[in-house]
Amino acid sequence: MSRIVKEVLDNTTKDTSRVRTALRNLLQGVQIDSREAAELLQVFLMARGYGASPAAVLDAMARVEMSGCSMAVLQRELDALALMM
Repeated sequence: MSRIVKEVLDNTTKDTSRVRTALRNLLQGVQIDSREAAELLQVFLMARGYGASPAAVLDAMARVEMSGCSMAVLQRELDALALMM
């Protein structure tokens, strides 16, 4: 597992801006389709104790991708998706 993937999935990291940046870099830097990116986003949320429906995550990932993986859009979508489990 790459260092970036470990950092993204490590739920003990307290520096949330660094983790979001690592997530953004991972989403931009790998050749995966929207469904796989949505699954990664869902795992990211689950690792932090949040849950979201697969359909909602897929819609959010589409908006993130349409924005060119803008950090502001990624943050907005993460905030909207994060439902306490």
